Amino acid sequence: MRRWRLSLLVVLTAALVGALGLTALANQPATGSRPATTAAATGLSSDVQFFYYPWYGNPTVSGAWRHWQQGGHNPPEDIGSNYYPVSGAYDSADYTGAVAQQMAWIQESGVGVLIYSWWGQGSYEDSLAAGVLAEAARYGIKVAWHIEPYTGRTAASVVSDINYLNSSYGASPAFYRDPTHGDKPAFYVFDSLDITDWSALDAVTGSNIVLAQTTDTSKVAHFNGMYTYDAIAADTAGGWAGVGAYCQTHGMVWAPSVGPGYLDDRAVPGNTTPTLDRDNGATYDQEWTNATTPSIGGNPSWVSITSFNEWHEGSQVEPASSTPPAGYGYLTYQGAYGTTGTASQTAYLDRTRYWVSQFDHTGTTTPPPTTTTTTTAAPPPNTNLALGRPVSASGSTQTYAPANAVDGNSSSYWESTDNAFPQWLQVDLGVTDPVSRIVLDLPPATAWGTRTQTLSVSGSTNGSTFSTVVGPAGYTFNPATGNTVTISVPSTSTRYLRLTFTANTGWPAGQVSELQVFP
Repeated sequence: MRRWRLSLLVVLTAALVGALGLTALANQPATGSRPATTAAATGLSSDVQFFYYPWYGNPTVSGAWRHWQQGGHNPPEDIGSNYYPVSGAYDSADYTGAVAQQMAWIQESGVGVLIYSWWGQGSYEDSLAAGVLAEAARYGIKVAWHIEPYTGRTAASVVSDINYLNSSYGASPAFYRDPTHGDKPAFYVFDSLDITDWSALDAVTGSNIVLAQTTDTSKVAHFNGMYTYDAIAADTAGGWAGVGAYCQTHGMVWAPSVGPGYLDDRAVPGNTTPTLDRDNGATYDQEWTNATTPSIGGNPSWVSITSFNEWHEGSQVEPASSTPPAGYGYLTYQGAYGTTGTASQTAYLDRTRYWVSQFDHTGTTTPPPTTTTTTTAAPPPNTNLALGRPVSASGSTQTYAPANAVDGNSSSYWESTDNAFPQWLQVDLGVTDPVSRIVLDLPPATAWGTRTQTLSVSGSTNGSTFSTVVGPAGYTFNPATGNTVTISVPSTSTRYLRLTFTANTGWPAGQVSELQVFP
């Protein structure tokens, strides 16, 4: 658990703000910020990295409970978390089961790198590393390293650890090396301020990227970069612009951390550290906006996400059950980004995919062919495959661009060229996936009025040759029922989906607020 350490980072952040005379600027969209690239659309982003925890265990796989019982709880139903995983109290050594599912989810999010929580040579987490690397490799995901504050850690031992990790796991195809920094591997050092003299790192920083967990630029003389980890600090991002400028000036990596929220009441009973409410996704969006707005976030090299699965601190993006065991007071993701029921379980995973598409600027990792539609760990049935994906259209009107149809915001929308039927809207899912249904939304405001749009659905695996998936039909959008329609798709595997509009009783154009595609 890290909650007790947050106050230190908050103090350091405040000190930096005072020293630099900086204040957070108004939260305005970034102009000239890093755009999505075609590489990001077809692969995974190495610019966005998940903090990942391999420390969970259960009696079925490992012979005993590990971590789920934290805070005096009694798993499997009663666990040390305010949320309950979709996968239940899983085991981090269940490589072909729970871990494979995690890698499928991470791949679906568009994140290309996980930052593996590592607690020293010979530790339990070290013993699981090879299995996790092997499974990550199957999904095109790379692995960086989070060197934790294990007992007896020193600057010299960290040097030994970096050499050990390189020699032990460097041959794995999943071992992360950053192509924009000479193919050097990356190591995050948590609680780096606990050690005052890091000069020993000079022996390894020439051939590795070693990041300090701090925003105090006076404490990073022997490091290659900085990160924050703290999801609470990201809500204001105080001083980040100055830190980013420092890193750019000194040729260092700046990897600030964002997260959906923070809550550890069940894992640490009586803890008085402030919580950070998820606010149905608004917190996650705010932190991403802070990080990716250059005047606030300092133009990051990477964005690190706290976290994929730190369940004890309630910062996880990993899907949480919408129907957790009753009687324990578990929270759910219900309401996040307007989702309900099982669709809410992947709400933060889906939103991550959107933000990855907005930030990515290298897209250096690509899913391998092993994750085809025949894999046993296919995308979960309630994953919106279209969220944040590249879209195109036969035409659009004014500012109602095609991208509005996959941005996760039901208030924005695409509108085709007026009085020019037929018109089409097309999404690239990135890989050939099974598709079972399409959900179309219009803005929920009653001012839109009921309308019927006539459209057909076609699919393609190469983007050039399309075949009809669903023939022409009229679909009625009624504000009284949410202005939503669902189109059932016969058994189909496709990469490109195209909607062709031929009529609209409410306006002489095709109109879509959200195009959602589900496996």
